[in-house]
Amino acid sequence: MHKIKFTLMMCCVLVLTALTTACGKNNQLTIGTQTYTETKILAEMYKALIEDQTDIQVNIIPDLASSSLVINAMKRNDLQMATLYTGEIFNNHFPIDETKDREKVLKQAQEGFDRYFQFTWLKPLGFENTYAFTVRKDLAESKGYKKISDVQKDMGSMKLGVDTTWLERSTDGYPAFSKAYGIKFGQVFPMEVSLVYSAVADKQVDIVLAYSTDSRLKAYKLQTLEDDKQFFPPYDASPVLRKDLLEKHPEVQKLISPLIGALDADTMISLNYQVDIEKRSEREVALEYLKKKGLIKS
Repeated sequence: MHKIKFTLMMCCVLVLTALTTACGKNNQLTIGTQTYTETKILAEMYKALIEDQTDIQVNIIPDLASSSLVINAMKRNDLQMATLYTGEIFNNHFPIDETKDREKVLKQAQEGFDRYFQFTWLKPLGFENTYAFTVRKDLAESKGYKKISDVQKDMGSMKLGVDTTWLERSTDGYPAFSKAYGIKFGQVFPMEVSLVYSAVADKQVDIVLAYSTDSRLKAYKLQTLEDDKQFFPPYDASPVLRKDLLEKHPEVQKLISPLIGALDADTMISLNYQVDIEKRSEREVALEYLKKKGLIKS
């Protein structure tokens, strides 16, 4: 019931946004965000950079339930901009060539969303948000773990904590992972993904499958391991805009360009941490970052 109410509420918000645009307020730009913190911080950065040097009014609609909802809203022109991830191409939006090569995935995202959606997919911001095998920093240091392959020698004695659904996926879940890496852990504990961080920090398990920019990596002093066999597809974050927006306001791309390639995973984890753990607002964190980098003055 709560999910139905939430969906109806977001649909109403998007309809109202579309009506506002249709009523003649053409010097506006609406950015949509997913539910996770980093997309909200980035939206505030885009807003600040654009409003700092133009008279464009930027609105933000947060907490859209999925990237698919964001994409459909952009297609209808209810939204004109968002942060999306290159791995989105694997969600059947258009035909693709199966690959995990980072540059090829990016190219397909740029070309596919241009052709089928009339979106401009910019170059990545510098980080990806994807699955990452994670251990405590003290364990990584004592055992010399830097990449996933490094744990193979100890796999029989290691306890894995992992999202239940990942265990059951045949093509890109645990069975396929074990085959790709030759790794089968001694014990496996299925759990909600939100619990894996505290479970590994409290030594209930030795290694977990987490998300690569989650603020709890910093909160619990955890270290992610390099996916040295490129098992997981890349999910590099990029600003994505409607092409007709850029035709009307080409300056928008130039104004947000200082963010391209500037935000690595550690930076994004730190920014997320300030919101999720220190309970600061997304806008406050975004503005502080931009001021420190000299990108805005006020």
